[in-house]
Amino acid sequence: MPKINGNEIRPGNILEHDGGLWGAVKVSHVKPGKGGAFAQVELKNLRDGRKLNERFRSEDKVERVRLDQKDQQFLYETDGKLVFMDSETFEQTELDADLLGDRRPFLQDGMTATIEYYGEEALSVSIPQKVTCTVAETEPVVKGQTAANSYKPAILDNGVRIMIPPFVGEGEAIIVNTEMFEYSERA
Repeated sequence: MPKINGNEIRPGNILEHDGGLWGAVKVSHVKPGKGGAFAQVELKNLRDGRKLNERFRSEDKVERVRLDQKDQQFLYETDGKLVFMDSETFEQTELDADLLGDRRPFLQDGMTATIEYYGEEALSVSIPQKVTCTVAETEPVVKGQTAANSYKPAILDNGVRIMIPPFVGEGEAIIVNTEMFEYSERA
């Protein structure tokens, strides 16, 4: 693994520090009037989510880690575990459903997700940014309510509540942004 200087740390870098794997969230370079320059880095632990603020001087050496990314197909969920299959080797992998967090309801059968591995350990799962869902429940269209920015609440087929435009009705397929949890367009 390559070692980098403390002043070369950038947001998004994965570092091995204090016996754990940390992602650099924010980096600010400070040049005080007295003493040497340093990088003030906000780190987030990739295994348990802890946060840490650390100072790295330019002469400090830090271990930079590269994660392997694999596209895998979601098969099914069992006992809080998500089962994915590698599309090349057909090998199946069980991961904790907690890795997806609040985006879990958007995971659909057969969907391809990108899983980041450190060696054999899965650290994160990311699903496509836009997913097609069906509106299960919403209020009927009120005639004359065509204000430009009026939205109405809706419940999707996966149980997630979002705001949708008034012209979208029950049973319609829509595309939802899974990062912002909002309506994107009609499917």
